[in-house]
Amino acid sequence: MAAYVNISELHPNISHPKVVGIVIGKTDVKSFPDRKNSSTDRFTCGFTIKDSPDFFINVSAWGNDTYINGLSNSFSIGDCVTIENPLVATKDLEKGDRFSPTTPSHYRLLVTEAHSLVSPCADTETVELLLPLIHLPPKDSSDFYSLVDIVANGQKLDGSVINVLAAVKLIGVTKQFTTSDGRKGQRLEVKLFDDSVSSFPLVCWDREAIQLMQTLIPKKTVLFIADAKISFDSFRSGMVATVTSRSIITVNPDMKEASLLFSYAKQLLESGALDQDETPEDMPVESITDVYTVRQLKQKVQESPEALFGITYSFISKLDLDSSVSKVIRTRCSRCRFLASEDMLSCTNQLCPGRDQAFSATTGFDLMVDVSDHTDTLHACILSSPVAEKTLGCTTEEFTSLTEDERTAMKMKFLLERCKIYVKVFSSTKLKTGVRGTILSCSLADPGEVKQHMSALLQQH
Repeated sequence: MAAYVNISELHPNISHPKVVGIVIGKTDVKSFPDRKNSSTDRFTCGFTIKDSPDFFINVSAWGNDTYINGLSNSFSIGDCVTIENPLVATKDLEKGDRFSPTTPSHYRLLVTEAHSLVSPCADTETVELLLPLIHLPPKDSSDFYSLVDIVANGQKLDGSVINVLAAVKLIGVTKQFTTSDGRKGQRLEVKLFDDSVSSFPLVCWDREAIQLMQTLIPKKTVLFIADAKISFDSFRSGMVATVTSRSIITVNPDMKEASLLFSYAKQLLESGALDQDETPEDMPVESITDVYTVRQLKQKVQESPEALFGITYSFISKLDLDSSVSKVIRTRCSRCRFLASEDMLSCTNQLCPGRDQAFSATTGFDLMVDVSDHTDTLHACILSSPVAEKTLGCTTEEFTSLTEDERTAMKMKFLLERCKIYVKVFSSTKLKTGVRGTILSCSLADPGEVKQHMSALLQQH
Protein backbone atom coordinates (compact mmCIF):
# COMPACT_ATOMS: atom_id res chain seq x y z
CA MET A 1 0.00 0.00 0.00
CA ALA A 2 3.11 2.22 -0.34
CA ALA A 3 1.73 4.41 -3.12
CA TYR A 4 -1.33 5.32 -1.05
CA VAL A 5 -1.67 7.96 1.66
CA ASN A 6 -3.24 6.53 4.82
CA ILE A 7 -6.49 8.21 5.87
CA SER A 8 -4.91 8.88 9.29
CA GLU A 9 -2.14 10.94 7.62
CA LEU A 10 -4.28 13.08 5.33
CA HIS A 11 -4.12 16.87 5.71
CA PRO A 12 -4.91 19.85 3.44
CA ASN A 13 -1.25 20.47 2.49
CA ILE A 14 -0.73 17.10 0.77
CA SER A 15 -0.56 17.55 -3.00
CA HIS A 16 -2.09 14.95 -5.34
CA PRO A 17 -2.92 12.35 -2.68
CA LYS A 18 -3.96 8.86 -3.72
CA VAL A 19 -6.25 7.17 -1.17
CA VAL A 20 -7.67 3.65 -1.11
CA GLY A 21 -10.44 2.24 1.06
CA ILE A 22 -13.44 -0.04 1.34
CA VAL A 23 -16.82 1.70 1.00
CA ILE A 24 -18.65 1.29 4.34
CA GLY A 25 -21.47 3.77 3.73
CA LYS A 26 -23.05 5.59 0.79
CA THR A 27 -25.85 8.13 0.35
CA ASP A 28 -28.22 8.83 -2.53
CA VAL A 29 -27.55 11.26 -5.36
CA LYS A 30 -29.10 14.68 -4.64
CA SER A 31 -29.45 17.78 -6.79
CA PHE A 32 -29.48 21.52 -5.99
CA PRO A 33 -30.09 24.58 -8.18
CA ASP A 34 -26.70 26.04 -9.21
CA ARG A 35 -26.14 29.37 -7.44
CA LYS A 36 -24.21 30.81 -10.43
CA ASN A 37 -26.61 29.54 -13.07
CA SER A 38 -30.16 29.03 -11.79
CA SER A 39 -31.31 27.20 -14.95
CA THR A 40 -29.04 24.21 -14.20
CA ASP A 41 -28.73 21.85 -11.26
CA ARG A 42 -25.59 20.72 -9.44
CA PHE A 43 -25.47 17.08 -8.36
CA THR A 44 -23.76 15.49 -5.38
CA CYS A 45 -23.35 12.08 -3.76
CA GLY A 46 -21.52 11.00 -0.64
CA PHE A 47 -19.76 7.88 0.58
CA THR A 48 -17.49 6.80 3.44
CA ILE A 49 -14.29 4.79 3.02
CA LYS A 50 -12.17 2.93 5.57
CA ASP A 51 -8.53 1.82 5.24
CA SER A 52 -7.70 0.57 8.75
CA PRO A 53 -9.61 -0.64 11.84
CA ASP A 54 -9.64 2.84 13.37
CA PHE A 55 -9.74 5.26 10.43
CA PHE A 56 -12.40 6.20 7.93
CA ILE A 57 -13.35 9.41 6.12
CA ASN A 58 -16.33 10.90 4.27
CA VAL A 59 -16.05 11.67 0.56
CA SER A 60 -18.39 14.01 -1.32
CA ALA A 61 -18.49 14.27 -5.09
CA TRP A 62 -19.92 17.26 -6.96
CA GLY A 63 -20.64 17.70 -10.65
CA ASN A 64 -23.23 17.44 -13.40
CA ASP A 65 -25.99 14.84 -13.65
CA THR A 66 -24.08 12.45 -15.95
CA TYR A 67 -20.85 12.47 -13.92
CA ILE A 68 -22.43 12.06 -10.46
CA ASN A 69 -24.97 9.39 -11.45
CA GLY A 70 -22.27 7.51 -13.39
CA LEU A 71 -19.92 7.68 -10.39
CA SER A 72 -22.63 6.57 -7.94
CA ASN A 73 -23.57 3.59 -10.14
CA SER A 74 -19.93 2.48 -10.51
CA PHE A 75 -19.56 1.02 -6.99
CA SER A 76 -21.58 -0.22 -3.99
CA ILE A 77 -21.10 -0.59 -0.24
CA GLY A 78 -18.46 -3.31 0.26
CA ASP A 79 -16.45 -2.40 -2.87
CA CYS A 80 -12.84 -1.18 -2.64
CA VAL A 81 -12.08 2.07 -4.46
CA THR A 82 -9.01 4.19 -5.25
CA ILE A 83 -9.42 7.97 -5.16
CA GLU A 84 -6.78 9.99 -7.01
CA ASN A 85 -6.22 13.68 -6.39
CA PRO A 86 -9.17 14.55 -4.13
CA LEU A 87 -9.18 17.88 -2.31
CA VAL A 88 -8.58 17.42 1.43
CA ALA A 89 -10.85 19.90 3.24
CA THR A 90 -11.40 20.58 6.93
CA LYS A 91 -14.81 19.34 8.14
CA ASP A 92 -17.47 21.96 8.71
CA LEU A 93 -19.78 20.57 11.39
CA GLU A 94 -22.09 23.58 11.13
CA LYS A 95 -22.91 22.84 7.50
CA GLY A 96 -22.98 19.69 5.37
CA ASP A 97 -20.88 17.52 7.68
CA ARG A 98 -23.54 17.36 10.36
CA PHE A 99 -25.63 15.31 7.92
CA SER A 100 -22.75 12.90 7.24
CA PRO A 101 -21.53 9.95 9.29
CA THR A 102 -19.32 10.84 12.27
CA THR A 103 -15.68 10.02 11.43
CA PRO A 104 -12.44 10.08 13.46
CA SER A 105 -10.75 12.22 10.75
CA HIS A 106 -10.74 16.04 11.00
CA TYR A 107 -11.08 16.21 7.22
CA ARG A 108 -13.26 15.15 4.36
CA LEU A 109 -12.42 14.49 0.72
CA LEU A 110 -13.95 16.42 -2.17
CA VAL A 111 -14.08 14.84 -5.61
CA THR A 112 -14.81 16.64 -8.90
CA GLU A 113 -14.74 15.41 -12.51
CA ALA A 114 -12.12 17.97 -13.56
CA HIS A 115 -9.54 17.16 -10.88
CA SER A 116 -10.15 13.72 -9.38
CA LEU A 117 -10.56 10.09 -10.37
CA VAL A 118 -12.50 7.40 -8.48
CA SER A 119 -11.98 3.85 -9.73
CA PRO A 120 -12.33 0.25 -8.47
CA CYS A 121 -9.16 -0.84 -6.66
CA ALA A 122 -7.35 -3.23 -9.00
CA ASP A 123 -4.62 -4.28 -6.56
CA THR A 124 -5.79 -7.69 -5.26
CA GLU A 125 -3.36 -7.69 -2.32
CA THR A 126 -4.72 -4.36 -1.08
CA VAL A 127 -8.31 -5.52 -1.61
CA GLU A 128 -7.67 -8.63 0.51
CA LEU A 129 -6.34 -6.45 3.34
CA LEU A 130 -9.35 -4.11 3.14
CA LEU A 131 -12.22 -6.63 2.86
CA PRO A 132 -12.31 -7.71 6.56
CA LEU A 133 -12.77 -4.04 7.58
CA ILE A 134 -16.39 -4.10 6.32
CA HIS A 135 -17.34 -6.17 9.42
CA LEU A 136 -15.84 -3.75 11.96
CA PRO A 137 -18.45 -1.34 13.36
CA PRO A 138 -17.54 2.37 12.96
CA LYS A 139 -18.34 2.96 16.65
CA ASP A 140 -17.08 1.35 19.85
CA SER A 141 -18.61 -2.13 19.69
CA SER A 142 -19.64 -1.97 23.35
CA ASP A 143 -21.58 1.26 22.77
CA PHE A 144 -24.99 0.13 21.59
CA TYR A 145 -28.59 -0.32 22.71
CA SER A 146 -30.31 -3.67 22.50
CA LEU A 147 -33.97 -3.57 21.43
CA VAL A 148 -35.12 -4.23 25.00
CA ASP A 149 -33.17 -1.11 26.12
CA ILE A 150 -34.96 0.97 23.49
CA VAL A 151 -38.38 -0.39 24.41
CA ALA A 152 -37.67 0.05 28.15
CA ASN A 153 -36.50 3.66 27.71
CA GLY A 154 -39.44 4.34 25.40
CA GLN A 155 -40.26 7.97 24.75
CA LYS A 156 -37.22 9.17 26.72
CA LEU A 157 -35.23 8.25 23.59
CA ASP A 158 -37.57 10.13 21.21
CA GLY A 159 -35.44 12.10 18.73
CA SER A 160 -32.11 10.65 19.89
CA VAL A 161 -29.41 9.13 17.67
CA ILE A 162 -27.97 5.86 18.99
CA ASN A 163 -26.23 2.66 17.91
CA VAL A 164 -28.39 -0.46 17.67
CA LEU A 165 -27.48 -4.16 17.57
CA ALA A 166 -30.21 -6.52 16.34
CA ALA A 167 -30.96 -9.42 13.98
CA VAL A 168 -33.07 -9.14 10.82
CA LYS A 169 -36.42 -10.89 11.06
CA LEU A 170 -38.31 -9.79 7.97
CA ILE A 171 -37.60 -7.52 5.00
CA GLY A 172 -40.75 -5.81 3.75
CA VAL A 173 -41.66 -4.72 0.25
CA THR A 174 -40.26 -1.40 -1.02
CA LYS A 175 -43.11 1.07 -1.48
CA GLN A 176 -42.71 3.85 -4.09
CA PHE A 177 -44.42 7.22 -3.68
CA THR A 178 -44.45 10.73 -5.13
CA THR A 179 -44.31 13.76 -2.81
CA SER A 180 -46.65 16.73 -3.14
CA ASP A 181 -43.94 18.68 -5.00
CA GLY A 182 -43.47 15.87 -7.52
CA ARG A 183 -40.30 14.21 -6.16
CA LYS A 184 -40.19 10.45 -6.22
CA GLY A 185 -39.37 8.55 -3.05
CA GLN A 186 -39.29 5.06 -1.64
CA ARG A 187 -39.69 3.47 1.77
CA LEU A 188 -38.75 0.06 3.12
CA GLU A 189 -39.60 -1.33 6.53
CA VAL A 190 -37.45 -4.05 8.05
CA LYS A 191 -38.45 -5.94 11.20
CA LEU A 192 -35.62 -6.54 13.69
CA PHE A 193 -35.49 -8.87 16.70
CA ASP A 194 -33.14 -9.87 19.49
CA ASP A 195 -33.26 -12.21 22.50
CA SER A 196 -35.77 -9.98 24.28
CA VAL A 197 -37.96 -8.28 21.65
CA SER A 198 -39.60 -10.38 18.96
CA SER A 199 -40.28 -7.57 16.45
CA PHE A 200 -39.06 -3.97 16.12
CA PRO A 201 -39.47 -1.68 13.07
CA LEU A 202 -36.50 -0.14 11.20
CA VAL A 203 -37.42 2.26 8.38
CA CYS A 204 -35.20 3.10 5.37
CA TRP A 205 -35.91 5.98 2.98
CA ASP A 206 -32.56 6.09 1.13
CA ARG A 207 -32.24 4.02 -2.04
CA GLU A 208 -28.69 2.98 -1.03
CA ALA A 209 -29.83 1.69 2.39
CA ILE A 210 -32.78 -0.10 0.77
CA GLN A 211 -30.52 -1.82 -1.80
CA LEU A 212 -28.24 -3.01 1.02
CA MET A 213 -31.21 -4.34 3.03
CA GLN A 214 -32.57 -6.23 0.03
CA THR A 215 -29.36 -8.31 -0.17
CA LEU A 216 -29.68 -9.57 3.43
CA ILE A 217 -30.98 -12.99 4.46
CA PRO A 218 -33.71 -12.64 7.12
CA LYS A 219 -33.15 -14.57 10.38
CA LYS A 220 -29.52 -15.21 9.39
CA THR A 221 -28.15 -11.66 9.54
CA VAL A 222 -27.13 -9.45 12.46
CA LEU A 223 -26.78 -5.66 12.04
CA PHE A 224 -24.87 -2.99 13.96
CA ILE A 225 -26.52 0.30 12.96
CA ALA A 226 -24.35 3.26 13.93
CA ASP A 227 -26.33 6.49 14.46
CA ALA A 228 -29.87 5.26 13.89
CA LYS A 229 -32.52 7.84 14.70
CA ILE A 230 -35.04 6.68 17.31
CA SER A 231 -38.47 8.23 17.44
CA PHE A 232 -41.87 7.61 18.94
CA ASP A 233 -44.42 6.67 16.29
CA SER A 234 -47.84 7.77 17.54
CA PHE A 235 -49.59 5.79 14.79
CA ARG A 236 -48.26 2.49 16.23
CA SER A 237 -47.83 3.95 19.72
CA GLY A 238 -44.33 2.50 19.90
CA MET A 239 -40.70 3.27 19.16
CA VAL A 240 -39.24 3.01 15.65
CA ALA A 241 -35.66 3.27 14.31
CA THR A 242 -34.80 5.10 11.08
CA VAL A 243 -31.70 4.91 8.89
CA THR A 244 -30.55 8.47 7.99
CA SER A 245 -27.69 9.94 5.92
CA ARG A 246 -25.59 9.80 9.12
CA SER A 247 -26.14 6.08 9.73
CA ILE A 248 -23.66 3.36 8.81
CA ILE A 249 -24.90 -0.23 8.73
CA THR A 250 -22.41 -3.00 9.49
CA VAL A 251 -23.63 -6.42 8.34
CA ASN A 252 -22.68 -9.37 10.59
CA PRO A 253 -20.28 -7.27 12.68
CA ASP A 254 -17.14 -8.89 14.04
CA MET A 255 -17.95 -8.61 17.76
CA LYS A 256 -18.78 -11.03 20.56
CA GLU A 257 -22.33 -9.76 21.23
CA ALA A 258 -23.18 -10.11 17.54
CA SER A 259 -22.00 -13.71 17.37
CA LEU A 260 -24.08 -14.56 20.47
CA LEU A 261 -27.12 -12.98 18.83
CA PHE A 262 -26.34 -14.82 15.59
CA SER A 263 -26.29 -18.19 17.47
CA TYR A 264 -29.54 -17.26 19.21
CA ALA A 265 -31.20 -16.54 15.84
CA LYS A 266 -29.85 -19.83 14.47
CA GLN A 267 -31.27 -21.78 17.42
CA LEU A 268 -34.64 -20.06 17.08
CA LEU A 269 -34.70 -20.76 13.37
CA GLU A 270 -33.95 -24.46 13.88
CA SER A 271 -36.54 -24.80 16.63
CA GLY A 272 -39.24 -23.24 14.43
CA ALA A 273 -40.00 -20.70 17.16
CA LEU A 274 -39.36 -17.78 14.81
CA ASP A 275 -42.03 -19.04 12.46
CA GLN A 276 -44.45 -19.58 15.32
CA ASP A 277 -44.24 -16.04 16.47
CA GLU A 278 -45.64 -15.59 19.91
CA THR A 279 -49.27 -14.97 19.24
CA PRO A 280 -50.23 -11.48 20.48
CA GLU A 281 -50.27 -10.41 16.81
CA ASP A 282 -52.88 -13.08 16.01
CA MET A 283 -56.39 -11.91 15.25
CA PRO A 284 -59.23 -13.35 17.31
CA VAL A 285 -60.74 -16.18 15.26
CA GLU A 286 -64.24 -14.66 15.35
CA SER A 287 -63.02 -11.54 13.52
CA ILE A 288 -61.65 -13.58 10.55
CA THR A 289 -64.27 -13.68 7.79
CA ASP A 290 -62.48 -13.79 4.41
CA VAL A 291 -62.70 -17.15 2.63
CA TYR A 292 -59.90 -18.27 0.27
CA THR A 293 -58.88 -21.29 -1.75
CA VAL A 294 -55.41 -22.62 -0.86
CA ARG A 295 -53.99 -21.19 -4.10
CA GLN A 296 -55.37 -17.73 -3.27
CA LEU A 297 -53.81 -17.88 0.20
CA LYS A 298 -50.40 -18.71 -1.28
CA GLN A 299 -50.62 -16.02 -3.96
CA LYS A 300 -51.79 -13.30 -1.59
CA VAL A 301 -49.08 -13.89 1.00
CA GLN A 302 -46.36 -13.60 -1.65
CA GLU A 303 -47.62 -10.12 -2.52
CA SER A 304 -47.20 -8.77 1.02
CA PRO A 305 -44.79 -9.27 3.94
CA GLU A 306 -47.63 -9.00 6.43
CA ALA A 307 -49.35 -12.12 7.76
CA LEU A 308 -52.69 -12.97 6.11
CA PHE A 309 -55.64 -14.33 8.07
CA GLY A 310 -58.38 -16.31 6.34
CA ILE A 311 -60.76 -19.26 6.29
CA THR A 312 -60.30 -22.17 3.90
CA TYR A 313 -62.67 -25.13 3.41
CA SER A 314 -60.08 -27.83 2.84
CA PHE A 315 -58.95 -31.34 3.70
CA ILE A 316 -56.08 -32.08 6.03
CA SER A 317 -54.08 -34.17 3.56
CA LYS A 318 -51.18 -35.06 5.86
CA LEU A 319 -51.55 -35.73 9.58
CA ASP A 320 -48.88 -37.93 11.17
CA LEU A 321 -50.73 -39.00 14.29
CA ASP A 322 -49.46 -42.54 13.98
CA SER A 323 -45.75 -41.65 14.05
CA SER A 324 -43.87 -41.89 17.35
CA VAL A 325 -45.38 -39.90 20.24
CA SER A 326 -42.15 -37.87 20.59
CA LYS A 327 -42.84 -36.41 17.13
CA VAL A 328 -46.46 -35.56 17.92
CA ILE A 329 -46.06 -34.22 21.46
CA ARG A 330 -43.13 -31.99 22.34
CA THR A 331 -41.87 -30.03 25.33
CA ARG A 332 -40.67 -26.46 24.83
CA CYS A 333 -39.23 -23.83 27.17
CA SER A 334 -42.17 -21.55 28.06
CA ARG A 335 -40.00 -18.44 27.70
CA CYS A 336 -38.16 -18.88 24.40
CA ARG A 337 -40.10 -21.79 22.82
CA PHE A 338 -36.85 -23.75 22.47
CA LEU A 339 -37.22 -27.54 22.32
CA ALA A 340 -36.55 -29.17 25.67
CA SER A 341 -36.93 -32.50 27.42
CA GLU A 342 -39.24 -32.76 30.42
CA ASP A 343 -36.47 -33.78 32.82
CA MET A 344 -34.28 -30.75 32.05
CA LEU A 345 -33.36 -28.40 34.88
CA SER A 346 -32.58 -25.38 32.70
CA CYS A 347 -33.03 -24.24 29.10
CA THR A 348 -30.19 -25.23 26.74
CA ASN A 349 -30.69 -22.06 24.68
CA GLN A 350 -27.68 -19.87 25.63
CA LEU A 351 -29.71 -16.70 25.07
CA CYS A 352 -33.00 -17.65 26.68
CA PRO A 353 -34.27 -14.53 28.51
CA GLY A 354 -35.14 -16.70 31.53
CA ARG A 355 -31.91 -18.72 31.88
CA ASP A 356 -31.24 -17.52 35.42
CA GLN A 357 -34.82 -18.19 36.55
CA ALA A 358 -36.47 -21.48 37.52
CA PHE A 359 -37.00 -23.55 34.37
CA SER A 360 -40.57 -23.84 33.20
CA ALA A 361 -41.66 -25.86 30.19
CA THR A 362 -44.92 -26.52 28.40
CA THR A 363 -45.77 -29.85 26.79
CA GLY A 364 -48.27 -30.00 23.99
CA PHE A 365 -49.13 -31.21 20.50
CA ASP A 366 -46.60 -29.96 17.97
CA LEU A 367 -47.79 -31.17 14.56
CA MET A 368 -46.95 -30.24 10.98
CA VAL A 369 -49.97 -30.82 8.75
CA ASP A 370 -50.69 -30.32 5.03
CA VAL A 371 -53.90 -28.57 4.03
CA SER A 372 -55.30 -29.24 0.51
CA ASP A 373 -58.27 -28.33 -1.67
CA HIS A 374 -58.98 -28.62 -5.42
CA THR A 375 -56.54 -25.74 -6.17
CA ASP A 376 -53.33 -26.51 -4.26
CA THR A 377 -51.68 -27.74 -1.03
CA LEU A 378 -50.28 -25.67 1.82
CA HIS A 379 -47.45 -27.77 3.26
CA ALA A 380 -46.12 -27.91 6.84
CA CYS A 381 -48.78 -25.86 8.66
CA ILE A 382 -48.24 -25.66 12.40
CA LEU A 383 -51.00 -27.26 14.47
CA SER A 384 -50.06 -27.00 18.13
CA SER A 385 -51.76 -26.95 21.52
CA PRO A 386 -54.28 -25.70 22.59
CA VAL A 387 -55.79 -25.58 19.04
CA ALA A 388 -54.66 -29.16 18.36
CA GLU A 389 -56.37 -30.50 21.52
CA LYS A 390 -59.63 -28.85 20.52
CA THR A 391 -59.33 -30.11 16.93
CA LEU A 392 -58.50 -33.70 17.85
CA GLY A 393 -60.90 -33.74 20.79
CA CYS A 394 -58.37 -35.13 23.23
CA THR A 395 -55.64 -33.97 25.61
CA THR A 396 -51.97 -34.98 25.29
CA GLU A 397 -52.42 -37.37 28.26
CA GLU A 398 -55.42 -39.06 26.60
CA PHE A 399 -53.54 -39.26 23.30
CA THR A 400 -50.54 -41.06 24.82
CA SER A 401 -52.84 -43.82 26.13
CA LEU A 402 -54.52 -44.48 22.74
CA THR A 403 -53.69 -47.65 20.83
CA GLU A 404 -52.17 -47.43 17.36
CA ASP A 405 -55.52 -48.38 15.78
CA GLU A 406 -57.31 -45.62 17.69
CA ARG A 407 -54.75 -43.05 16.50
CA THR A 408 -55.16 -44.20 12.90
CA ALA A 409 -58.97 -43.91 13.23
CA MET A 410 -58.58 -40.35 14.57
CA LYS A 411 -56.35 -39.50 11.62
CA MET A 412 -58.79 -40.91 9.04
CA LYS A 413 -61.62 -38.84 10.47
CA PHE A 414 -59.82 -35.71 9.23
CA LEU A 415 -58.15 -37.00 6.07
CA LEU A 416 -61.45 -37.82 4.37
CA GLU A 417 -63.62 -34.95 5.58
CA ARG A 418 -63.68 -31.33 4.50
CA CYS A 419 -62.79 -29.02 7.38
CA LYS A 420 -63.36 -25.35 8.10
CA ILE A 421 -59.84 -24.14 8.84
CA TYR A 422 -58.96 -20.70 10.19
CA VAL A 423 -55.35 -20.06 9.20
CA LYS A 424 -52.62 -17.44 9.54
CA VAL A 425 -50.28 -17.55 6.52
CA PHE A 426 -46.97 -15.70 6.22
CA SER A 427 -43.85 -15.78 4.04
CA SER A 428 -41.00 -17.93 5.32
CA THR A 429 -37.53 -18.00 3.74
CA LYS A 430 -36.83 -21.31 5.46
CA LEU A 431 -39.28 -23.36 3.43
CA LYS A 432 -38.83 -24.19 -0.26
CA THR A 433 -42.41 -23.08 -0.92
CA GLY A 434 -41.71 -19.72 0.76
CA VAL A 435 -45.01 -19.92 2.67
CA ARG A 436 -45.76 -21.07 6.22
CA GLY A 437 -49.16 -21.47 7.86
CA THR A 438 -50.39 -21.71 11.44
CA ILE A 439 -53.81 -23.24 12.12
CA LEU A 440 -55.82 -21.08 14.52
CA SER A 441 -58.94 -23.27 14.53
CA CYS A 442 -60.05 -26.41 12.71
CA SER A 443 -63.32 -28.31 12.80
CA LEU A 444 -65.33 -30.51 10.46
CA ALA A 445 -67.22 -28.24 8.07
CA ASP A 446 -70.98 -27.94 7.68
CA PRO A 447 -71.79 -29.26 4.14
CA GLY A 448 -74.33 -26.50 3.44
CA GLU A 449 -71.82 -23.81 4.37
CA VAL A 450 -69.16 -25.43 2.15
CA LYS A 451 -71.52 -25.51 -0.84
CA GLN A 452 -72.44 -21.83 -0.39
CA HIS A 453 -68.78 -20.67 -0.18
CA MET A 454 -67.54 -22.97 -2.92
CA SER A 455 -70.08 -21.62 -5.40
CA ALA A 456 -69.11 -18.06 -4.42
CA LEU A 457 -65.39 -18.85 -4.95
CA LEU A 458 -66.10 -20.51 -8.31
CA GLN A 459 -67.98 -17.39 -9.48
CA GLN A 460 -64.88 -15.27 -8.72
CA HIS A 461 -62.80 -17.30 -11.19
